[in-house]
Amino acid sequence: MVADARVYEELKANILRGDYSPRQRLVEAELCEEFDASRFAVRAALQSLEADGLVERQRNRGARIREISLEEAVEITEVRMVVEGLVARRAAERVTDAQAATLREIGAAMRVAVASGDVGAYGDLNVRLHQTVREIASHAKATGIIARLHGQMIRHQFAMSRLPGRSSVSVVQHEAIIDAIAARDPDAAETAMRAHIASVIEALRTIAEADVRRG
Repeated sequence: MVADARVYEELKANILRGDYSPRQRLVEAELCEEFDASRFAVRAALQSLEADGLVERQRNRGARIREISLEEAVEITEVRMVVEGLVARRAAERVTDAQAATLREIGAAMRVAVASGDVGAYGDLNVRLHQTVREIASHAKATGIIARLHGQMIRHQFAMSRLPGRSSVSVVQHEAIIDAIAARDPDAAETAMRAHIASVIEALRTIAEADVRRG
């Protein structure tokens, strides 16, 4: 991997993992040392991350982690609802018996995680389920769009995972998605996925209302 691409991929992974806080400054000299890279490579990476919507540049102050407002998060999720609905439909049209079995295994593990109250494990399984659906669908453009949208939503997704009872609600929705795809029912798969993402929008608005009350 060339130096520019390496810095971009590693810095992006750090951002998506939540290693940086919203609005945290990204100092080029510090990044050069952290990634053992030239200033040119770091600047190129920051430009690419700005295009991804993960970083923003400020006049005379350099780059910082871009903060996504709850209002923007809702708009992003509305777009995701349409694209992920398409992906679920396509997955239902293409799924094999082995892939359907994998989805059911993930769904069963999610149910166990909810029962044991293991929020971390549930979150990991959630990511795995959606990734598996995208792999089954094999729609490169949709996958690229979803990845970009996901990257901008990290902070809000963490907050949603901490909402009381959220996993108990979403596991039922995920099971409906799994059942529809495994049954090779494109209409039901798209409907189930859209319903799930719509509930994410409701959760975001719940967070917004709580923030207003605390404010």
